[in-house]
Amino acid sequence: MRDALKAGCLTPVAGLFRPAMDNCDAPILIFDSGIGGLSVLAKIRAALPTAPIVYSADYAGLPYGQKSEMEVATRVCAFLGRLSERYRPRLIVIACNTASTIALSHARAVLGVPVVGTVPAIKPAAEQSRTGVIGLLGTSATIRQAYVDRLESEFAQGKTLLRHAAPDLVEAAEAKLRGETPDPAIFDRAIEGLASQAGGERMDRIVLGCTHFPLVADELHRAAITQGLTPDLELVDGSDGIARRVVNLLNGHTFSANAAAGLFVTTGNLIQLKPYGPQLLQYNVANIASL
Repeated sequence: MRDALKAGCLTPVAGLFRPAMDNCDAPILIFDSGIGGLSVLAKIRAALPTAPIVYSADYAGLPYGQKSEMEVATRVCAFLGRLSERYRPRLIVIACNTASTIALSHARAVLGVPVVGTVPAIKPAAEQSRTGVIGLLGTSATIRQAYVDRLESEFAQGKTLLRHAAPDLVEAAEAKLRGETPDPAIFDRAIEGLASQAGGERMDRIVLGCTHFPLVADELHRAAITQGLTPDLELVDGSDGIARRVVNLLNGHTFSANAAAGLFVTTGNLIQLKPYGPQLLQYNVANIASL
């Protein structure tokens, strides 16, 4: 990963981008490869309703889950560096499991503001499970990471963790937020990929290891029940924990009395992103700009 820093990331300079705590206009920067981070933004909005928001989506690099670790690390560090220079955020949320499991520590090393990552919610799922069988849906890159191995070893000892890569769910979530109806077979395949593994019929918690996936949680739950999994099945993601962490880190920070409309900034084609407009308005994100 040191090579990734040389390939395109910022040189570490402590405090380079740090805004003053009493700067009401300094935003929270939420970063994802696409629209999935809205599942995290919703919880942050609920906790800090007047905090200024810049939501950044690297659509030119979507999907991250099919890229190598080096590609992801280089792209994430370079992108966050450019965004930090432009918007001077008070805190950054990497609302992407793939980017976090690969590049979180390096982003923290080169940016002079707190960086909150998103990792699969294996700990709460293991604590909640009654059967001891937990599923993990993620991108191909996420489920193979040593970071996930460590989470399993630390928090799911004595449990069975089933993993399945379901990259089609990313596009299904994107399609849903464009107002389209995703193919139900996508959700059936994702659940079957877990349930067909040894012990899968006893699974009572499924970790949604990609921020896109909570956006299609209802469809996934219906598919699971249709395939005969327990009605007590619950889908678990890390968005509540992320919001709590953001609130904790921003304790003492000053915000405006009224919520300003958020900004959506992207590397993608603005015309192609127009169908997302109505959904973005529901999150009080009214402006779209290019990076």
